[in-house]
Amino acid sequence: MEAKIKLWLVLSLLLAANCMQHYCVHAEALVPCLFAFGDSLTDCGNNNNRATLGRANFIPYGIDFPQGPTGRFTNGRTSFDFISELLGFQKFIPPHADTSGSDILKGVNYASGGAGIRPESGMGDNIDLENQVSNHRAIFSEISEKLGGSENATEYLNKCLYYVNIGTNDYLFNYFFFPIYLTRLFYTPQQYADTLLVRLFKYIQELHDDFGARKFVVVGVADIGCIPATTHQTNGSCVEEMSDAVSIYNDKLKSRVDQFNNHSSTHSKSIFVPSLDRSIIPDFPVANAPCCPTPCLPNRTPCQNRSNYMFWDETHPSEAANRITAQRSSNDIMRLVQSSIQTTTP
Repeated sequence: MEAKIKLWLVLSLLLAANCMQHYCVHAEALVPCLFAFGDSLTDCGNNNNRATLGRANFIPYGIDFPQGPTGRFTNGRTSFDFISELLGFQKFIPPHADTSGSDILKGVNYASGGAGIRPESGMGDNIDLENQVSNHRAIFSEISEKLGGSENATEYLNKCLYYVNIGTNDYLFNYFFFPIYLTRLFYTPQQYADTLLVRLFKYIQELHDDFGARKFVVVGVADIGCIPATTHQTNGSCVEEMSDAVSIYNDKLKSRVDQFNNHSSTHSKSIFVPSLDRSIIPDFPVANAPCCPTPCLPNRTPCQNRSNYMFWDETHPSEAANRITAQRSSNDIMRLVQSSIQTTTP
C-alpha cells in the first residue's frame, strides 16, 4: 500500500508539472472545490462593478488571459489560477460577484482588490476579509440547500481546499501609508504583525468551525519593499524597512500556522506558502520596472516581451512571476491534497 501511495504521489507531481505549462482540461480535480480569500493578487472580477479605482477589467489588463480582461490585476493568470490548474479544475474558479449560473459546488473566489485583513486597510470600495467570510456564509447556505442540509454541506466542504492570500494592503496602504494612516505611531512592526494575525486566524477559525473547512493554504505577504511602486523612489533599491516588517509578519505567520495545526481538529491541516519576494528576481531580465507604464490606464501600450518582466504594473506581478510563485508551492500543495485523500479514503 505504501508503494502505491508513493507511486500515486510521483504521478500526481508529474501531472502537476505538466499542468503548470498547459491547461488541464481532461483531468479530474483532486479536490471537489476550491475557495479563495484575498486581495488584488487573487481577485478575478469582484471589484468590476464597485465604486473604486481598484478595478482591472480593461485592456491592457488580461491581454494574455484566454477570456481577455476579467478583473484580474495582471496580464494573464494569477497564482491562484495556476494552482486551480495544478489541482485539475477544468474551469477557472468564478468571482463571488458573478456566481449566478455557476457551479458553486466547485468553489468561489471572494478576493477583492484593495482588501485587507483590517477593514480600514486599502483604498476605495473593497470587500475586506470579514465581509469575504460573510459572503462565504451565504454561499454555504446555498450549498446546504443543494446538498440537503448543513451537515451534508459540512461533510462535503471537509474535502475542499481553502486558499487565503491577504495582508499586503495592510502594509502598503495602512502601516506604511503615513500620514494618511497613523498606525505606525501606535504599533511597532512586531505588534502590528500580532494584531493582524489575531484577526486573520479569527476568520480562519470561523471557516473551520462554522463551515467545515479543513485544508488551508495560507500565503505570506508579498515583499512590498521590492515592488516598483516603492523602488522607483530609491533608484531601484529595495526599501529594507518595508521588507523587514513583512519578514517579521511572515515569520510569525509560519508559527501561527503550526499552532493552528496543533490545536485544530484531527483531520485539519494548514500550510504556509511564500508570496512574491526577491528570491525570484534573478529569473527576470527586468525586475525593477513595470511592463505596463505607470499608471496602467485603459488602452496603454505594455511591453512586448512580457515574460521578461517580473512586474506587470507597479504593484502586481506578471503572469510569468505568478507562474513561478505557484510552481514553488506546488509540491507542498500536492502533499496537502495527498494527505487529505489518505485521511478520507476508507
